[in-house]
Amino acid sequence: MKIIRKKGDLRIARAIRHKRVRAKVSGTGSRPRLNVFRSLNHIYGQIIDDEEGRTLLTVSTLDKEVKEKVASLPKKDQSQLVGKVIAQRALEKGISAVVFDRGGYRYHGRVRSLAEGAREGGLKF
Repeated sequence: MKIIRKKGDLRIARAIRHKRVRAKVSGTGSRPRLNVFRSLNHIYGQIIDDEEGRTLLTVSTLDKEVKEKVASLPKKDQSQLVGKVIAQRALEKGISAVVFDRGGYRYHGRVRSLAEGAREGGLKF
């Protein structure tokens, strides 16, 4: 018997994985959470303080500063650049250590590139 996947199944499976990750990962004031979301064309990173329920900063490939630089780059390089910009802005705000939340995605490809870029930029996790 062949299993047929419906379109929504992949989104539901990611949501279940993300929920499982979030049960273990939580950001605090001293060590906030670096959350990753990737769409088909863009990647987004947010640093969130879960105790206060506040987003401290956000960077994506749609930001004015980043958009000009990533126009001709492949997606993995775009992700790495977004990670570096997140790290730079976080260090400006006094955030040096974060908890990484991969958002239910596998830790490879663009998600891994963003994490490596953030590490290169000076964030510790």
